[in-house]
Amino acid sequence: MSKPRIDRESLANDSTAVTVVDLGVGNIGSIVNMLRLLRARPSVASSVEGLTEATKVILPGVGHGDHAAARIEQAGWRKALVDLAMVERRAVLGVCLGMQLLLEKSEEGDLPGLGLIPGRVAHFDFAGVTGEAPRIPHMGWNVVTDVRPHELSPNGDTERRFYFAHSYHAADIASEHTIMQAQYGYDFVCGVRRENVWGVQFHPEKSHRFGMRLLSQFLGV
Repeated sequence: MSKPRIDRESLANDSTAVTVVDLGVGNIGSIVNMLRLLRARPSVASSVEGLTEATKVILPGVGHGDHAAARIEQAGWRKALVDLAMVERRAVLGVCLGMQLLLEKSEEGDLPGLGLIPGRVAHFDFAGVTGEAPRIPHMGWNVVTDVRPHELSPNGDTERRFYFAHSYHAADIASEHTIMQAQYGYDFVCGVRRENVWGVQFHPEKSHRFGMRLLSQFLGV
């Protein structure tokens, strides 16, 4: 029996449907639970076959960048995710390490990222900071400021608070791809966007009402 034809356009118009990619590099339960609180219909893709019906995708991750990049190569995620974003033009949101994987390369290892957004991942470097250097990792709540208007910021909000846990951040990001920044010893980019691909360094799923609003905005793009 042949498989039924997938009506991708109808799925794309369903703002409650979202696929969470499970690379095996972190617990995705908190993101799934937050999406359910928003009355979304999250599904979990633990292999590339799980992206078959994906219309919106969240790529989360925690831990070591090279380990996650190796998982992408070994499991065939690279072509699937790049095709989904660049060919099928589906909305993609990278979260924390997932945002870093959207970039081209990382100081945390030798393997390349997905290259969906030009830029690299750099370790916090406080060599030029006067006074006592902040602790690494950057962990806890911090103010996030919008650099430019964008779809993930509802009602013109320009300053919000989100939860961070990271030692590396996005660097060499072009101004047209920079949407949010935070300050930790110095200003750093914590939100990126290129067309239908977004990335945030913080954890919206741990950021209470601000995180719920950001994820709700993503569901509506």
